[in-house]
Amino acid sequence: MSKLPGNAGAPLLGDKSLEFYRDPVSFYRQRVEKHRSRVFQCRLLNRPTAFICSVRGMRELLCEKSNLFLKDPTDLMTNMYGDTIITTNGEEACLLRLSLTSLFTGSCLESSSDYITSVCVRCLKDLSLSGQPECVYSVFKRLGTELVLGLFLNVRAEEQPEQFQEIMQLCTQHWHGLISAPVSVKVPLWSSGFSTALDARDKLMDIIKDKLENDTQGFVGSLGSLPLPDSNSASQHLLLFISALIPKAVASVLTSFTLALSGKEQEETRRRAREEPDYLHRVLLEVQRLWPPFIGGRRIADQDSNLAGFHVPKGHGAIYISHGVHRDPEVFEQPNDFVPERWSGR
Repeated sequence: MSKLPGNAGAPLLGDKSLEFYRDPVSFYRQRVEKHRSRVFQCRLLNRPTAFICSVRGMRELLCEKSNLFLKDPTDLMTNMYGDTIITTNGEEACLLRLSLTSLFTGSCLESSSDYITSVCVRCLKDLSLSGQPECVYSVFKRLGTELVLGLFLNVRAEEQPEQFQEIMQLCTQHWHGLISAPVSVKVPLWSSGFSTALDARDKLMDIIKDKLENDTQGFVGSLGSLPLPDSNSASQHLLLFISALIPKAVASVLTSFTLALSGKEQEETRRRAREEPDYLHRVLLEVQRLWPPFIGGRRIADQDSNLAGFHVPKGHGAIYISHGVHRDPEVFEQPNDFVPERWSGR
């Protein structure tokens, strides 16, 4: 078992780990090159942390040794969303996953295909008609917002425009607070972003609880009838499903998809993607591999262990970097190239 390369013992102030928050991709690339390893350590949030940029290390962290690396109970996601599937460990997480999966594979979402189609047509039709440059990310984010609020909360923009606008604004305030400094401060004429986010969360929870009590249709009606751990679990999960997190991820993937297939050199790729559903699926997999919408995730070692052959002591953090894992040359040939064909037969 090897010792992790890096500088986890160095003081936090002045340490280059602060660069992680400004540009995580450049940060991990520089460290991988410097240490000649896709697993290294540094101090992050004042905690010695193993950075995982290899498929082997992430598989061990999330699957084979997931019982040894727990989700951080002090994580901001817990403050903003409560106890949900993304902050729960062990058997409780498995039971939650089983319960929630039935909603995503059942009829409550399958019956919404007409609604999904109508939203996509309405939101995207102007892109092909204007003839002018457009900020496609904004268009896709609006599309994602309409989808999540309509599918998960039964609030549709065309039918309930005022309530839709209110919830969309609250979701935006909630998200901006999540990515701000976690300091709740209120003084006359000013509140911190985190404090504003907490207020937005409380207002969203009131709307969600009212929906769970009075709406028996669709996803929200089915969620309210699930045997979840406690009375707050349904509302906390619904907050997660309608949050700005999902529309932003959808917008990120679709923007990357648009850029990857733009230009004359991709004309044949666009033609095949239009005509062959299986090839379109491979294109989308390659887009998500090269440009994942989330940085990654963080765990805390519950006992001494190792990841990809490197020792990780109890109490140390472990963070996997999706962008790095997806470009691991031990698994992906030509890891930085856009090659949808690599997914054929997988």
